[in-house]
Amino acid sequence: MRTIIVTEKFNDKKLSYFLMNSFSGLTQSLFYKTLRKKDIRINNVRINKDIILHSGDEIKIYLIDDLLFKTFKPDIVYEDNNILIVNKPTDMETTGENSLTQNLKDFFNNIDSTAQKFIEPCHRLDRNTTGLVLFAKNEDSLQIILNKFKNHEIEKHYLATVYGIPKVLHQTLTAYLFKDSKKSLVYISDEPKTGYVQIITSYSVVKTFPEKNYSILDVCLHTGKTHQIRAHLAHIGHPILGDGKYGNNQINKQYGYKTQQLCSYILQFNFKTDAGILNYLNGKMIKLKD
Repeated sequence: MRTIIVTEKFNDKKLSYFLMNSFSGLTQSLFYKTLRKKDIRINNVRINKDIILHSGDEIKIYLIDDLLFKTFKPDIVYEDNNILIVNKPTDMETTGENSLTQNLKDFFNNIDSTAQKFIEPCHRLDRNTTGLVLFAKNEDSLQIILNKFKNHEIEKHYLATVYGIPKVLHQTLTAYLFKDSKKSLVYISDEPKTGYVQIITSYSVVKTFPEKNYSILDVCLHTGKTHQIRAHLAHIGHPILGDGKYGNNQINKQYGYKTQQLCSYILQFNFKTDAGILNYLNGKMIKLKD
């Protein structure tokens, strides 16, 4: 049995949403089975419906930890004394509760609880974007890498499976992006507007499937804004398959994808200035294996 208090972040959210964000192993089918058995209490009252929660509510769920939590084993792609690069799975935030960062810290703490573990992400991927995430293992490395990302000295490439086949095989796209934080959406304009920032996205066609009308693109970010790749590709008429926010739900259903088919698969270190203790990384490319 686990007891958990609803935070302000989940005020007015459904019980299912709260619990699935709190317990990595809890599936939708298991949640509804637990409801039917009345094995969930809210403020000491057994419930059998997926109700709306309020901050401060006390939730008790009568399931063993093996069912509530996934056994986390990180897919480490590269590691040295200063940095760690991990292949992030889908359906996991980079930071926050139950995130890749928290799971990494817990994993290394379980290996050696006596050593202080400094593991901090240097950038983020969306919850359902998979692939390479770069972590710093000390404060000096963190500051260096953050500066290198800011100055575009670390190149990020993504593989995106998109609807349709682009007429131009390689293109650098320039547009303008507005972030609506309240709706957790971004909007793209071809012309500059008040509140919009410039974005630059390059793509190259890797493979096409004319009979099924979709393509695989290598996408390179020259600016790193929220949902940039997803929104920019949708803006030019090639939404990422499985993207429920910027894509087309009917098309996603047709292809059978429930999450966006976007993967960060290359990190290339192209330092133009001194990188201190990380100079040895200059020119190095980390690529996710096929």
